[in-house]
Amino acid sequence: MSKGIPLTDADRWDWLIHLREAALKELDKGPHGVVLTCSALKRKYRDVIRIAAYNDKKVMVHFVYLWAQQETILERVRGRKGHYMKEDMVKSQFATLEEPAEDEKDCLTIDVRGSPAEVQEAAIQAVKGSVAEMIEKLHDEDERRQKK
Repeated sequence: MSKGIPLTDADRWDWLIHLREAALKELDKGPHGVVLTCSALKRKYRDVIRIAAYNDKKVMVHFVYLWAQQETILERVRGRKGHYMKEDMVKSQFATLEEPAEDEKDCLTIDVRGSPAEVQEAAIQAVKGSVAEMIEKLHDEDERRQKK
């Protein structure tokens, strides 16, 4: 990418698997959560990460989709000095992007037009709300099982 060449699917598989496994190793150490950042531009990339939750019901995966119009991101990239990400790479990423589908309930969409602090707060609140909902569902399921 630093040479201006976009990654291919083949380039990404091992990297995505490595990220997933590294996050699981961190969870095994005892933290309550792990934040993993990557540009999971396609559903199949997100599916590689989702496997963590399929294999362990205690693992909850959430994606924060940072939504923006291409022009907004291009303006931000133009303002960077010395960064490898150039306009062509942004355009390539938008061309590759598969926005989360309606059935991808683990994807939380955050509009990034605000300040970095506003975007961060919106993302934190969205994740907290989603985690609370999932915990409540698990609790309700446990109660139903215990009543049987």
